[in-house]
Amino acid sequence: MLRLIKALLFLFVLAGVGLIAFAYIGPIFFPADFAAPSSEVTRPVTLETN
Repeated sequence: MLRLIKALLFLFVLAGVGLIAFAYIGPIFFPADFAAPSSEVTRPVTLETN
């Protein structure tokens, strides 16, 4: 049972390191995945005045 817990802990740590590495290195290799969508939005606005 202890071996299973150690294996799961190791996998969680490995997954965390992978996620952090992807967050820091990902924009270098996959810039399109990290870019914010850019499109112009035009909406009419009605202002109420007294």
